[in-house]
Amino acid sequence: MRLSPFSNYMECGDSNPNALGLYMAEALNKHELLYLHMVEKSFKGTFIVAGGYDREDGNKVVAENRADLVAYGRLFLANPDLPKRLEINAKLNKYNRDTFYIADRVVGYTDYPFLE
Repeated sequence: MRLSPFSNYMECGDSNPNALGLYMAEALNKHELLYLHMVEKSFKGTFIVAGGYDREDGNKVVAENRADLVAYGRLFLANPDLPKRLEINAKLNKYNRDTFYIADRVVGYTDYPFLE
């Protein structure tokens, strides 16, 4: 499950995101979820952070026990071989957020290059 109580992307905001996020995390503790993916640790299970992490920041947040896993959504869209790039510290393709949620089948999801 992913919660994004602080997101206003695509006009999906909430008037009280702090209260909403805390309420949802605590309410979900009653269920046997495999993981919760959100911006702040209020959940007792596997905690995944997301939101602009690069290789260095992702490694740091896990090493400091501030998260169990790191999600690299935007970077994954632009780097179809992201695990390999992170492993060998290769240069990353820059993403174009304007192409993320459009119906164009040529520009966006499928046109980012793999490592040579």
